[in-house]
Amino acid sequence: MPSAHRRPRPSRDPVVVVAPSGPSDGELVRRAREGDRWAQEAIFRRYASRVQALAERLLRRRHEADDVVQETFADALLALDGLREPEALRGWLFGIAVRRVRRRQRKLGLLRTFGLDRGLDDATLAGLAAPGISPEVASELARVDAILARLHPDDRNAWMLRHVEGEKLEDVAAITGCSLATAKRRIQAAQVHVDAALARGAS
Repeated sequence: MPSAHRRPRPSRDPVVVVAPSGPSDGELVRRAREGDRWAQEAIFRRYASRVQALAERLLRRRHEADDVVQETFADALLALDGLREPEALRGWLFGIAVRRVRRRQRKLGLLRTFGLDRGLDDATLAGLAAPGISPEVASELARVDAILARLHPDDRNAWMLRHVEGEKLEDVAAITGCSLATAKRRIQAAQVHVDAALARGAS
């Protein structure tokens, strides 16, 4: 859990989701609420890389994602008493991260509107893909990236959570703070554009 000083950024190696060793999430939350610094640090170590990967893919920018990670865990430490289900820590952290991502997406959107965005999208789907992908796959990912970049962030985020992060529909709704029906609508709206882009590439 971040303290006043900035932590080294989490590793960007591919994240392999495995069952966490040591105390359960619920136990870590309960201990962290009591002021146990080790438990707070353990929560950060367990989930920082996953939050980093999520923020990178949603924002498409590594340095912006670095800040989201710091902000997410700082927010979490302050709000930990409000977590109703300690075992739902992962989804709760993702929800905080997505709210932070949306703030940055809104800011970036305004900068682009006025032609003031000088940042580099260095965390695209193709750029984050495993090394050695074929030129065909790289081209397909680039087409998907291009169309996703033009979508409303809420639609793009929902689609990414569902089809890239592999979240269940119910979890997409919870993480993005909307109803299940709205999550479905946003994913479908994005899928229509993605399908059209891939169809143009195949023709």
